[in-house]
Amino acid sequence: MIILNMPARNIVKIYIDNGYYHIYNRGVGKRNIFKDSQDYTVFLGYIKDALDKPVDYLSQGATLYELSRIPKNFFNQIQLLAYCLMPNHFHLLLSQLLKDNMTDFLRSISTRYSMYFNKKYNRVGGLFQGHYKAVQVLNDSYLLHLSRYIHMNPQKNYKDLTRAYSSYADYLHLRNTEWVKTEHILKYFENKVAPEFKKFNSYKKLVENNKKDPADIIGKLILED
Repeated sequence: MIILNMPARNIVKIYIDNGYYHIYNRGVGKRNIFKDSQDYTVFLGYIKDALDKPVDYLSQGATLYELSRIPKNFFNQIQLLAYCLMPNHFHLLLSQLLKDNMTDFLRSISTRYSMYFNKKYNRVGGLFQGHYKAVQVLNDSYLLHLSRYIHMNPQKNYKDLTRAYSSYADYLHLRNTEWVKTEHILKYFENKVAPEFKKFNSYKKLVENNKKDPADIIGKLILED
């Protein structure tokens, strides 16, 4: 496995064009950041707003004030490969076109969600435990098993992983979310060039039939500290 030398507390500040990153953040003091189904839906809605093909609001007659309130869009700048939302944290697997895209994207959705959460639950102050953490992904095997780790994250909460707030159902073709780019990883199961495919010839088998802990395979660089 090849990966960047990790600075203190697994935080990587080296961002590059066309880079792949594992992003993680959790609630301040490990408190829950998702308390009900609406919270999960709102957070995913903000991601959708940011990654979907932008709407031409100007041609639809939007006023300057309305245009000023439209959240920033990152279509063709950020691609989301996989995600998982847990009660007190989230995991995202992203690729970015330019080195600053990811920072701007995460700032946008985190700010919007924090404002929503604080208003709904009548609270003030920061929602997340500091700056998000990021690990750069530097090879195909790490990318593959990292996606497996993300999709297995809810296994203590869900007997059926496809019902979790994650992209796993998209990978099994049970759902088609346009802003989740499964092809980056599923293409490996078409070529079957990596050693993993000699035993696991589908993504479902890799995730559910592999007895090895994905945290062991990716070197326990899973960002929790």
